[in-house]
Amino acid sequence: MKTITSKRYLFIITLLFISFTSCKNEKIKSEKESQIERQETVVQPNIDAVAIAIINGNIIDGTGKPAYTSTIYINADSIFYIGNLTNPELKIGLTIDAKGKTVSPGFIDLHAHGNPLSTPDFENFLAMGVTSIVLGQDGSSTNSKDLKGYLDNVNEQNLGVNIIEFVGHGTLRNLAGIGVKSKINEVQLEKLKSLLKERLKYTFGLSTGLEYAPGLYAEESELVALAAIAGEQNKMVMSHMRNEDDDAVIESIKELSRQGSNARVHISHLKSVYGKGQDRAIQILDTIKKIRKSGIQLTADMYPYMASYTGISIVFPDWSKTPQQFAIAKKNRRKELEDFIRNKVNLRNGPEATLLGSAPYTGKTLAEAAASKNKPFEQFLIDDLGPQGSSGAYFVMNKELQETFLKDPIIGICSDGSKTGHHPRGHGTFAKVIETYVVKDSILNLEEAVRKMTSYAAEILQLKKRGTLTIGNKADILIFDPKNIKAPADYVNPHQLATGFDQVLVNGKLVRDHEKLAVELSGKVLLPE
Repeated sequence: MKTITSKRYLFIITLLFISFTSCKNEKIKSEKESQIERQETVVQPNIDAVAIAIINGNIIDGTGKPAYTSTIYINADSIFYIGNLTNPELKIGLTIDAKGKTVSPGFIDLHAHGNPLSTPDFENFLAMGVTSIVLGQDGSSTNSKDLKGYLDNVNEQNLGVNIIEFVGHGTLRNLAGIGVKSKINEVQLEKLKSLLKERLKYTFGLSTGLEYAPGLYAEESELVALAAIAGEQNKMVMSHMRNEDDDAVIESIKELSRQGSNARVHISHLKSVYGKGQDRAIQILDTIKKIRKSGIQLTADMYPYMASYTGISIVFPDWSKTPQQFAIAKKNRRKELEDFIRNKVNLRNGPEATLLGSAPYTGKTLAEAAASKNKPFEQFLIDDLGPQGSSGAYFVMNKELQETFLKDPIIGICSDGSKTGHHPRGHGTFAKVIETYVVKDSILNLEEAVRKMTSYAAEILQLKKRGTLTIGNKADILIFDPKNIKAPADYVNPHQLATGFDQVLVNGKLVRDHEKLAVELSGKVLLPE
């Protein structure tokens, strides 16, 4: 065998390197060409005019795929074409130059609160890129007996965002005259089922709030029966579960999953109160994934804050939550009531970890408010507030655990916020996801963050024609530079609007332009199809 000379060896290595580089470049070229082909292979429409053209933008379509550059044409309320129309005579009503910016679908908030009759503009949501919100949550929805009439009235308002309504289980109990009864009879159950059937015609599903009266008094058989009604109409159950404390959250998930044999089920604002660490988060996620593998359609969402926000009744025992129950407990079970509240609050990181959000104690911790009355906090809660006396933010979540949830692809995003609530999530959530978890900490890439907040939310809701930038879909669209997104809202000043979403379009209309809100807005009540 002849020995290969060093020159000949170098020549062979050079050839191999050139060949490898050429193949790699061809692959990159092919990937880029396929992205272009995806748009350009669509036959160009024969049209003389469009209402809006968004040009030069880096389009993140909501599916999780990489961004690409193209033009989006809009007519009426929908995306007419994506590509580059070559008709030199084409007339464009409004051209938006998105050079150097991201163009994405509008965000869908899976769990929100608010009264569209009193705050219809919902600018807090528009400012953080949200174009559709889900209301009727935690078992509480409008108590109007004429739901269709109520929704028609809402639709006549100057709505900033699209409204997706759920039916509240607690509301159904009140409408049926059941209230806080625990065991219900067959006649009462049939009444609940009948009310639900009628209301599901106009809504996307049933919501339950099992830590709140009256939902907490419902037995599992009642919930399973109502889930079956939802499933018959291909609707879902969204649940604030029975107990979000770390020692009970997995059993609460399993209880919800048992309703999933009849309908799609969804965990609202997934959290583990006083749970800690990545390993615990993985245990909870593994529980969810095991249930999903068994065939149950179970999903979940969360918000990116370490404090929850709800009524102060969360620290009162079940036997004292209603005004009537509280009056009896205060009179006949005072010591037991004090002991329960003291232990509950201390388990939830103490009175310093509860920030009150209702006048006259807004912005004071429970410890500070109690000190102002020279009372132990449990006595202050009983004598000065009561279970209906305030709402508050509760610093009860662990950063490492919650961020492990955030990174998982099966967890969506919600704000659980409102325009008026004293918690920054109502004004900051979706901006915070980009500012903190995409740009600052790189926990998510931008495409994945957008997917969670758009197409994944639409998939959970089975919401058609929204959630992706696709020809024929509704034109709910954002234009922004990720580096400019800021969420200044905090626990002291929670009503500060997010900044950085330069243009927000809802149903094909530019409703917010460089932080200026249009006079005429274009949100709609969305009905199931």
